Amino acid sequence: MSDHADCIVIGAGHNGLVAANYLARAGLKVIVLERRDMVGGACVTEELFPGRRMGSCAYICHVLHERVINDLALRKHGFEVLPLDPSGLFPFPDGSGFFQWHDDRRTADEIAHISKHDARAYPEWVAFWRSAAGILKRYFLASPPTLAQMVADARGTPDEHVLETLLTVPVKDIADSMFETDSIRAAGVGTGDYGALDEPGSALAHAYFKMSLLTPDENYGLVRGGMGGITQAMERSAHAAGVTVRTGADVQQVIVKKGEARGVRLASGEVVGAAVVLSNADPKRTFLRLVPEGALRPDFTDAVRRLKTLSASLKLHAVLKRLPDFSRYLGPDYEKRMPPMIRINPSLDNFVASWRDAMSGVPTRHPLMQVQIPTVLDNTLAPDGQHVMSVWVTFQPPHLKSGSWADVKRQVGEGVIAALEPYAPDIRDCIEQWDVFTPEDIEERVGMTDGNIRHLDFLPQQLFANRPMPGWSSYRTPVKGLYLCGAGTHPGGEVTGAPGHNAAQAVLEDRSG
Repeated sequence: MSDHADCIVIGAGHNGLVAANYLARAGLKVIVLERRDMVGGACVTEELFPGRRMGSCAYICHVLHERVINDLALRKHGFEVLPLDPSGLFPFPDGSGFFQWHDDRRTADEIAHISKHDARAYPEWVAFWRSAAGILKRYFLASPPTLAQMVADARGTPDEHVLETLLTVPVKDIADSMFETDSIRAAGVGTGDYGALDEPGSALAHAYFKMSLLTPDENYGLVRGGMGGITQAMERSAHAAGVTVRTGADVQQVIVKKGEARGVRLASGEVVGAAVVLSNADPKRTFLRLVPEGALRPDFTDAVRRLKTLSASLKLHAVLKRLPDFSRYLGPDYEKRMPPMIRINPSLDNFVASWRDAMSGVPTRHPLMQVQIPTVLDNTLAPDGQHVMSVWVTFQPPHLKSGSWADVKRQVGEGVIAALEPYAPDIRDCIEQWDVFTPEDIEERVGMTDGNIRHLDFLPQQLFANRPMPGWSSYRTPVKGLYLCGAGTHPGGEVTGAPGHNAAQAVLEDRSG
């Protein structure tokens, strides 16, 4: 045994760093072990092309919890948000489009050029989702509630009707009831990968993605230097608290003796001891690969295998010669008005078709795209006057029904570029270099099973007290001293810091008594 600590954290993704921070601040000796040669997990900035850097996976700061920001003094350690207002352009194939602003009335005024009815409905739409997000945020930094508890808490309050709607009305029906124009319905629903629009419970999952409506403006935007700016600040904060962070330390196995965690074994053969181990890996990777065979009951591992990780994503990265021509939406001076974020979901039918493709095991032929050109705001990512672009495409099968992602990688990338051409006709000529990270690439690079960026599909049956599964939603596991602290736990994915915060509190609670 080469080292010993009170706590080991497996994985230096943002939640692992958050958990380590809180544990160290409580006086514990904490070691973070990271397989890659950098911290950050999916929240990193990488030089994917010579002299050009970008967020290789996560790409926007919109729900990082303010308590985590303040408790870890992230701004003191270099975290800086570049405000994003408007938060995006929504262009449509017919040449119409609108900017989404933090000011709801200003957004409604833009929507009025498309539909006066929908402009009037927009503030009501936002108010509903702001209330829905408020219900969820109440439990963000708390033990995961059961649905019965949530219903009881809402009973007799204005939240009661909102929660009932979330539980019983599909998000598609909510959009249909408020808006008359399909393009505005699609923009309202967005591009989040939360499953079938027309199934009850989809609105509950959708509410999670509306948490950004509650994010203070100063915490919403692009991170200077890319998303790695968040985790680099977290690492500096952790060092200040006394945490040891080791990169290039590939954990192969959690050591379990008599049902209790005793440390970890690295790929090098080195053993690091600790009575508490927190895994920032996803539940499947943790229980099916890191925990020794035979240390868990067969019925438990069978339940882990059944956890749904059916919906993945891919990301196209590109170096641009110049800004693409969005003059159809921005006018002839489009370069001066170019927003860093462009969100493309032309219709709800497009959304449904994309989901069906993913569930059929084929690359989507109807891509939902979040296009980001961060260099419009951030001049630290590329040489002066030059730009990088990324396109996040939701709803992809983690593994193809026929063949492999490597076989179709180039074809899929060409398809994404082709899907951008109706909006920016010169896009191909603008792109100097490009590459695609498929779900298989994301799994290999970041270590997330099935390339699932939220560790588990964001479905109602895998939320709150059911995340990752019933009976094991409190960050604890059947192995005493082994905890989960990643996105596969409550409240879920995105860069929030909440799972790391909550897991650390569970450890401290157990140690105190």
